Amino acid sequence: MPLDMRFGADDLLRIRFAISPLCETHEAVRTLLRTDRHGYHLPWLRRMRTALAGLDLSALWLLMPSPQPGYTPDFLGPPPESSLAPFEEELARVRATDPAIAHAELAKSLACTPGAAASSKGRAMLADPAAAVQELADATERAWRALLEADWPRLRALLEAEVAYRSRQLASDGLEKLFADLSPRITWSGGTLTVRTRARFLQIQDLDGRGVLLMPSVFVWPDVVSAYEPHWQPTVLYPARGIGGLWQEPETGPALARLLGVNRAAVLVALDEPASTTALAQRLGLAPSSVSAQLSVLRDAGLLTSRRQGHLVLYERTPLGIALSAGSAGGRPPR
Repeated sequence: MPLDMRFGADDLLRIRFAISPLCETHEAVRTLLRTDRHGYHLPWLRRMRTALAGLDLSALWLLMPSPQPGYTPDFLGPPPESSLAPFEEELARVRATDPAIAHAELAKSLACTPGAAASSKGRAMLADPAAAVQELADATERAWRALLEADWPRLRALLEAEVAYRSRQLASDGLEKLFADLSPRITWSGGTLTVRTRARFLQIQDLDGRGVLLMPSVFVWPDVVSAYEPHWQPTVLYPARGIGGLWQEPETGPALARLLGVNRAAVLVALDEPASTTALAQRLGLAPSSVSAQLSVLRDAGLLTSRRQGHLVLYERTPLGIALSAGSAGGRPPR
């Protein structure tokens, strides 16, 4: 059923994007439970088998109702205060959760799964919510280290490219086109943003000047998830573009070299993380003038974006560039 988010004039001024390694960690943990999310992530799932063998995620899974829709405590994923906060900073906010808030949200979540509140772990959480917060934070940190930390540069590059793409889209086409293109589960009409979540009942929320935080996610596909606790900015997690080729190992294969040329293909593949012309030239053993020319062509073709950071101009792959460098012909998964 949908969530209707009702905008006022001030809310339109308070729309922002952010990337959250903490929320991606929890969506990755949820993906382990949800077979309908496995398709694009099978290579990652296969790599995680060894790590999962010694990883206890039971406390987190108890609060992630599946397969039926339900509520996961919002304190586990507070909306980021900056556009890209470090994982450690986000986790510190979880650890600082007020036990009274934790108790209310734990009770709400456990009630979604028959028998969860009466289980030994459920009873322990409700009896000592402060200890439960620390247990859940510890489990989240273990999940981050085992499941995502090593792959985070790859995920961050895709998510940052998504935010850059949406920023250009907003500038060129306006807010209505931006909302219409995020997901078929999101629509905009008459000042209301309708988000079709997995909830079983209609929800209506007046934003009251808080605006909305839009967060692209690798693992949330095919869902859209919303968090709207009154003490935080309302948040919508939506599927990022380009996840179809995310887990394929990039390599400058003959086909890509024939398509782009050897040097241009090498530049595209080398951009696992944002880099400057000089850094790429040193990495590839090419003249800076040659790398600069290749970067310009790739950017004009929509495979790269550029942004200034201090005195440097950093280049990074767009979702299409990520998918192409990974051997995928398409930059956007079906929805």
